[in-house]
Amino acid sequence: MTVQEVKGEDYVVEYDSDSTTVKFRGELALGGPKEYAPINALLAEAIGSSPDVMTIDLRELAFLNSSGISMLSKFVLGLRKQKGTQLVILGSNDMPWQGKSLKNLQKFLPSLKLEIE
Repeated sequence: MTVQEVKGEDYVVEYDSDSTTVKFRGELALGGPKEYAPINALLAEAIGSSPDVMTIDLRELAFLNSSGISMLSKFVLGLRKQKGTQLVILGSNDMPWQGKSLKNLQKFLPSLKLEIE
């Protein structure tokens, strides 16, 4: 299992290349695109191998600020050009921000499979 990690004071983002899963944990409230660049690079690496399925697991992410939502939205938008990869986003009903914010991502990528439990 190959896992790469981007860590901050209040968050951890892990990329498991074997399962093509990027898992977010904690609270992400970084200050804009420059600060989100390492996480964006991790997402780009995950999709770079053109996997059949890529999973973004947000179930343990308690908070994501507007800059983070923007970064995620741009990533999802970019996948419209990437044919052949099914994006799955896992969310949690226990995290109030996820319901509405994650549903909006489906507008950018109708084929997105959103699982909120």
